[in-house]
Amino acid sequence: MISPPRVASDRAQVAVRGKDIEDREPLRLVTRIRFQLIGGLIFAVIVPGLARWPTSSLVPGSGMVSLQSAMLGSMLALFLGYWALRQMIAYPGVQATQYIAPAFAISYSIIIVMFFFLRIDYSRYQFGASFIVAVVWFYACFFLARRALLQSFALVETGDTKGLKDLDAVDWFSLRKPVAPDRRIDGIVVDLRSDLSNDWNRFLADSALKGIPVYHVKQMAEALTGKVEIEHLSENSLGSVLPSLLYLRLKRLVDLGLAVILAPFFLIIVALAAIVVKLDSKGPAFFLQPRMGFRGEPFRMIKLRTMKVDAQKAGGNFTEDNDPRITRIGRYLRKYRIDEFPQIINIFAGQMSWIGPRPEALELSDWYQRDIPFYRYRHIVRPGLSGWAQVHQGNVAQVEQATHKLHYDFYYIKHFSPWLDALITAKTIWTVLTGFGSK
Repeated sequence: MISPPRVASDRAQVAVRGKDIEDREPLRLVTRIRFQLIGGLIFAVIVPGLARWPTSSLVPGSGMVSLQSAMLGSMLALFLGYWALRQMIAYPGVQATQYIAPAFAISYSIIIVMFFFLRIDYSRYQFGASFIVAVVWFYACFFLARRALLQSFALVETGDTKGLKDLDAVDWFSLRKPVAPDRRIDGIVVDLRSDLSNDWNRFLADSALKGIPVYHVKQMAEALTGKVEIEHLSENSLGSVLPSLLYLRLKRLVDLGLAVILAPFFLIIVALAAIVVKLDSKGPAFFLQPRMGFRGEPFRMIKLRTMKVDAQKAGGNFTEDNDPRITRIGRYLRKYRIDEFPQIINIFAGQMSWIGPRPEALELSDWYQRDIPFYRYRHIVRPGLSGWAQVHQGNVAQVEQATHKLHYDFYYIKHFSPWLDALITAKTIWTVLTGFGSK
């Protein structure tokens, strides 16, 4: 009846409805976009500008013109960073407080680059102070909202609702009769494909007319888990089997551009790592393996060798935790994903993307295709160096885990967008820099 919810683990973006207006008005204010933006403009743009105003004509390089340029630039950076942040936190499992600093660091950097190329002088003090205050302000807003508010949904337990109440990202309330509950709810969740009585259908229609969202159980499960179990090949956001062809083409250009920029850094790291691999164990430094690629076309993927020679014959395609086949240096390469760096060559060749479902070995791909419905649908986009399943689950060692991984891949395909790619990139960079996260 209503478009699916965009539920994230951070509830800062939740709009509180109905009866919550009276009993949580102060907390509700913190979650409003208008409040957050107006507060950001006041504290991160106007206040630093006013603080610099009296000395703007006395300090070299920070005259009135440069101060005004800095204020205008910081305002643009504030809006850009906030917009990008809200796009990323709409996805499951994302806490806004982890992405506030990166989002605004990127937006303010973009404005600095613009100032540089346009040769616009600006007050470094005002601009730097604006960035710091913006991060602190929005961190406080999202932190308070996350602690204060929890979405509450009424669940109509008819049809296929098994396991939904086990998801603890929201507060569940069982609705056993088609009567409006006497408590605040943010929506009603129901299996719309079940055999509902006329009373239930009238109640759901009346609820929608009163502004209470009604969600299909599958849409809610998808929003809370970040997984999609495809039952029909038309189930993506465009109502077509294909993801956005425009973004597919645009993404290819972005892949090539980033590959050109990052190639020197990647190749230096790969060269040093290859020497260490050769010194650590017998065998070649690189490992070539046929993988299933874009549109079901096999290709040869290149990696730094992290296992002993003939390891695949000894233990098959699955890699387990503390796998004895992994070499000593291989554990570190895998932990920081350095073993994947040579795949920049596959990206140049158009066989892979920076972000996308991880390509599987041909044997595993054939196996999954026999046992898992719609498995080949994952090949509708280019495989990636990192992906949505990779940052959530990492490597898998059992068929059941592989099925869950596939559901993450389906979610990525259904929500194929630059914002989801940006989120995966941020999570991957965090893993590479710290060694923490799914691998």
